[in-house]
Amino acid sequence: MTELGLPDGIQACLFDLDGVITRTAVVHAAAWKQTFDDFLRRRDGDAYRPFDAVADYDEYVDGRPRADGVRTFLASRGIRLPEGEPGDPPGRETVQGLGNRKNDTLLELIRTRGVEAYDGTVRYVGAVRTAGLRTAVVSSSANCRDILRSVGAEHLFDVRIDGIVAAERRLPGKPRPDTFLAAASDLGVEPKSAAVFEDALAGMDAGRSGHFGYVVGVDRTGQAEALRAHGADIVVRDLAELGERA
Repeated sequence: MTELGLPDGIQACLFDLDGVITRTAVVHAAAWKQTFDDFLRRRDGDAYRPFDAVADYDEYVDGRPRADGVRTFLASRGIRLPEGEPGDPPGRETVQGLGNRKNDTLLELIRTRGVEAYDGTVRYVGAVRTAGLRTAVVSSSANCRDILRSVGAEHLFDVRIDGIVAAERRLPGKPRPDTFLAAASDLGVEPKSAAVFEDALAGMDAGRSGHFGYVVGVDRTGQAEALRAHGADIVVRDLAELGERA
């Protein structure tokens, strides 16, 4: 697989969605910021400390299932909310309610800003499939399928493990490796024969703890060293670089 920049023996490629396939990570960060800032402002008044759309996003919510992101960030501020129910309205101050508020905000931002795919990733996935490797998209997003369809990329993936599938199968999200392991299993390959492509630190942790054959960190935000520290075997700014390095 040298023409793809991958080690010999890799039979499948497992791609994260936001920040790897599509340019939605910045929209997610903006939705989280709006959601948490509104919550914190109501709670603490004008003295509230805003959500940092770079540092807090990377550390506490990026790559995690929505409810886990709510819990993890609030815990960093010493805040604990009732869990609530999945159907809680966006105005209810529960973990589920705050997560639903974020999702509503995200969908509105996607409607107004639109979604684009990374051209380098689309070309790379096409080359992967031409070379005979199988492909999966692995995302914590419940909107994964709709986003792939919106950019015309759904047909590029043999398997989809997203927030909906994870909930149905009761799979814990990243940084646990279970969703990636499920994708490899559905593709019929062992983890050591699969490569993981991620831009989130939680995704790096999942790739490392799942003992995958190769973990590619995609650095869109200048966190190359952190990606390496969390388990990346190689870090690139765009997947097109992998072919160039081959």
